[in-house]
Amino acid sequence: MSAAGSVVALQETLAAEHAALHLVGLLGAQTSESATPLLHAALEESYVQHRAQRDRLARELRDRGVEPVAAEPAYALPTDVATARAIERHALALEQGSAAAYAALVAHTSGPLRRWAVAVLTRTAVRELAFRGTPEMFPGVGEHADH
Repeated sequence: MSAAGSVVALQETLAAEHAALHLVGLLGAQTSESATPLLHAALEESYVQHRAQRDRLARELRDRGVEPVAAEPAYALPTDVATARAIERHALALEQGSAAAYAALVAHTSGPLRRWAVAVLTRTAVRELAFRGTPEMFPGVGEHADH
Protein backbone atom coordinates (compact mmCIF):
# COMPACT_ATOMS: atom_id res chain seq x y z
CA MET A 1 0.00 0.00 0.00
CA SER A 2 1.62 3.19 -1.16
CA ALA A 3 0.98 6.56 0.42
CA ALA A 4 -0.25 7.82 -2.95
CA GLY A 5 -2.64 4.86 -3.25
CA SER A 6 -4.02 5.61 0.21
CA VAL A 7 -4.61 9.26 -0.71
CA VAL A 8 -6.41 8.30 -3.91
CA ALA A 9 -8.58 5.81 -2.00
CA LEU A 10 -9.33 8.43 0.66
CA GLN A 11 -10.31 10.99 -1.98
CA GLU A 12 -12.54 8.49 -3.82
CA THR A 13 -14.22 7.46 -0.58
CA LEU A 14 -14.73 11.11 0.37
CA ALA A 15 -16.30 11.80 -3.03
CA ALA A 16 -18.64 8.85 -2.43
CA GLU A 17 -19.57 10.28 0.97
CA HIS A 18 -20.39 13.67 -0.57
CA ALA A 19 -22.74 11.95 -3.02
CA ALA A 20 -24.24 9.75 -0.30
CA LEU A 21 -25.03 12.75 1.89
CA HIS A 22 -26.73 14.51 -0.99
CA LEU A 23 -28.90 11.49 -1.74
CA VAL A 24 -29.74 10.56 1.83
CA GLY A 25 -30.78 14.16 2.44
CA LEU A 26 -33.21 13.93 -0.47
CA LEU A 27 -34.55 10.57 0.70
CA GLY A 28 -34.99 11.78 4.25
CA ALA A 29 -36.92 14.81 3.03
CA GLN A 30 -39.37 12.46 1.29
CA THR A 31 -40.22 10.54 4.47
CA SER A 32 -42.53 11.27 7.34
CA GLU A 33 -41.59 10.63 10.93
CA SER A 34 -45.23 9.91 11.76
CA ALA A 35 -46.16 7.83 8.68
CA THR A 36 -42.94 5.80 8.36
CA PRO A 37 -41.10 6.16 11.69
CA LEU A 38 -38.67 3.27 11.18
CA LEU A 39 -37.67 4.40 7.69
CA HIS A 40 -37.34 8.00 8.85
CA ALA A 41 -35.15 6.94 11.79
CA ALA A 42 -32.97 4.72 9.58
CA LEU A 43 -32.42 7.58 7.11
CA GLU A 44 -31.65 9.99 9.93
CA GLU A 45 -29.10 7.55 11.35
CA SER A 46 -27.62 7.07 7.89
CA TYR A 47 -27.26 10.82 7.46
CA VAL A 48 -25.55 11.24 10.83
CA GLN A 49 -23.13 8.38 10.12
CA HIS A 50 -22.28 9.52 6.59
CA ARG A 51 -21.68 13.07 7.81
CA ALA A 52 -19.30 11.84 10.52
CA GLN A 53 -17.50 9.61 8.02
CA ARG A 54 -17.17 12.47 5.56
CA ASP A 55 -15.66 14.65 8.26
CA ARG A 56 -13.19 11.93 9.31
CA LEU A 57 -12.07 11.38 5.71
CA ALA A 58 -11.54 15.10 5.16
CA ARG A 59 -9.55 15.30 8.41
CA GLU A 60 -7.40 12.31 7.36
CA LEU A 61 -6.57 14.05 4.09
CA ARG A 62 -5.78 17.38 5.73
CA ASP A 63 -3.55 15.60 8.25
CA ARG A 64 -1.59 14.28 5.24
CA GLY A 65 -1.27 17.79 3.81
CA VAL A 66 -3.76 17.09 1.02
CA GLU A 67 -6.75 19.27 0.13
CA PRO A 68 -9.91 17.12 0.40
CA VAL A 69 -11.98 16.77 -2.76
CA ALA A 70 -14.99 19.09 -2.69
CA ALA A 71 -18.58 18.01 -3.15
CA GLU A 72 -19.95 18.32 -6.66
CA PRO A 73 -22.28 21.29 -7.28
CA ALA A 74 -25.06 18.85 -8.21
CA TYR A 75 -25.72 15.12 -8.35
CA ALA A 76 -28.04 13.00 -10.45
CA LEU A 77 -30.94 12.16 -8.17
CA PRO A 78 -33.76 9.66 -8.51
CA THR A 79 -37.20 10.96 -9.38
CA ASP A 80 -39.17 7.92 -8.23
CA VAL A 81 -39.22 8.65 -4.50
CA ALA A 82 -42.98 8.79 -3.94
CA THR A 83 -43.29 5.54 -1.98
CA ALA A 84 -41.57 4.16 1.09
CA ARG A 85 -40.49 1.11 -0.91
CA ALA A 86 -38.83 3.26 -3.58
CA ILE A 87 -37.04 5.25 -0.88
CA GLU A 88 -35.86 2.02 0.77
CA ARG A 89 -34.61 0.75 -2.59
CA HIS A 90 -32.56 3.91 -3.19
CA ALA A 91 -31.27 3.93 0.40
CA LEU A 92 -30.19 0.31 0.06
CA ALA A 93 -28.34 1.09 -3.18
CA LEU A 94 -26.70 4.05 -1.45
CA GLU A 95 -25.45 1.85 1.40
CA GLN A 96 -24.28 -0.85 -1.01
CA GLY A 97 -22.29 1.78 -2.90
CA SER A 98 -20.86 3.01 0.37
CA ALA A 99 -19.83 -0.55 1.26
CA ALA A 100 -17.99 -0.85 -2.05
CA ALA A 101 -16.17 2.44 -1.42
CA TYR A 102 -15.08 1.37 2.05
CA ALA A 103 -14.04 -2.09 0.84
CA ALA A 104 -11.70 -0.33 -1.61
CA LEU A 105 -10.43 1.90 1.21
CA VAL A 106 -9.70 -1.18 3.32
CA ALA A 107 -7.70 -2.62 0.43
CA HIS A 108 -5.54 0.50 0.12
CA THR A 109 -4.84 1.37 3.75
CA SER A 110 -3.26 -0.13 6.83
CA GLY A 111 -3.08 0.36 10.57
CA PRO A 112 -5.62 2.51 12.41
CA LEU A 113 -7.14 3.89 9.22
CA ARG A 114 -7.79 0.40 7.92
CA ARG A 115 -9.35 -0.63 11.25
CA TRP A 116 -11.64 2.39 11.09
CA ALA A 117 -12.59 1.60 7.47
CA VAL A 118 -13.42 -1.99 8.46
CA ALA A 119 -15.61 -0.69 11.31
CA VAL A 120 -17.39 1.67 8.89
CA LEU A 121 -17.85 -1.17 6.42
CA THR A 122 -19.44 -3.26 9.17
CA ARG A 123 -21.80 -0.45 10.21
CA THR A 124 -22.71 0.11 6.56
CA ALA A 125 -23.58 -3.56 6.15
CA VAL A 126 -25.82 -3.35 9.21
CA ARG A 127 -27.53 -0.23 7.85
CA GLU A 128 -28.28 -2.12 4.65
CA LEU A 129 -30.51 -4.41 6.71
CA ALA A 130 -32.62 -1.42 7.77
CA PHE A 131 -33.40 -0.85 4.09
CA ARG A 132 -34.40 -4.49 3.45
CA GLY A 133 -30.99 -5.63 2.39
CA THR A 134 -29.74 -9.15 2.95
CA PRO A 135 -26.60 -10.05 4.88
CA GLU A 136 -23.52 -10.46 2.70
CA MET A 137 -20.48 -12.52 3.61
CA PHE A 138 -18.17 -9.87 2.13
CA PRO A 139 -20.11 -6.58 1.97
CA GLY A 140 -18.90 -4.22 -0.72
CA VAL A 141 -16.99 -6.89 -2.62
CA GLY A 142 -19.13 -7.77 -5.62
CA GLU A 143 -17.30 -10.89 -6.72
CA HIS A 144 -18.02 -12.48 -3.35
CA ALA A 145 -21.67 -11.42 -3.17
CA ASP A 146 -24.30 -14.00 -2.25
CA HIS A 147 -26.55 -13.31 -5.24
